[in-house]
Amino acid sequence: MILFPAIDIRGGKCVRLIQGDYGQEIIYNDSPTNMAIEWQRQGAEYIHVVDLDGAKTGDSLNKKAIEAIARAVIIPVQVGGGIRTMDIVDSHIESGVSRVIIGTAAIQNPEFLKQAVEKYGEKIAVSIDARNGLVATDGWTETSNVKAVDLLQDLAKIGVKTVVYTDIMKDGMLQGPNFEELQVMNETSSIDIIASGGVSTENDIQKLAAQDMYGAIIGKALYEGKLSLEKLLGDDSYVSN
Repeated sequence: MILFPAIDIRGGKCVRLIQGDYGQEIIYNDSPTNMAIEWQRQGAEYIHVVDLDGAKTGDSLNKKAIEAIARAVIIPVQVGGGIRTMDIVDSHIESGVSRVIIGTAAIQNPEFLKQAVEKYGEKIAVSIDARNGLVATDGWTETSNVKAVDLLQDLAKIGVKTVVYTDIMKDGMLQGPNFEELQVMNETSSIDIIASGGVSTENDIQKLAAQDMYGAIIGKALYEGKLSLEKLLGDDSYVSN
């Protein structure tokens, strides 16, 4: 299982939100690039970056910061947040990003998603952010009537190979992931599932690995010292390297 340290960018800085609430922000580092370099130093094999401003507005407001991260590290970087046009997808791929994660647009503009998958294949992933099993959009500010499990099946038909699944009610709460929902998602299709939201203990990671998850994103627990990436990556019992 791949462990993805998360770098959430807002206003050009590395921050974390609680349950996606833009009014509850903690700034952890003024330089997302330096943070990426540090995660690479600790042994990360993949970095997860989110443009929080982009997720809310649909504009790639932190494009330069993301480009700087992609240039600064030699490990792959996946990016999500506000990716709703092919121009933005092209720009990220051209700047060295390894995987682009489409969120809101996967619901609102499936033709765009199909076009992106046709052009870039496995370099396109989809973020399914759910609240009580229903997909949320627009930076988690809106909740649709689409069931996460139903969307996953539709994505498989389009050819999506990787999905980042976030239970919003767990995100930033350090209370563990929604293991039951993740298991359902993982068993529903052959799509690789990356668990996100609430991963806060070694036991959480061990349980996700036991569920045969492709990956797990860790955010707040790393920044607050509850988990050590270096220590986790030194335990080959449940991580890929």
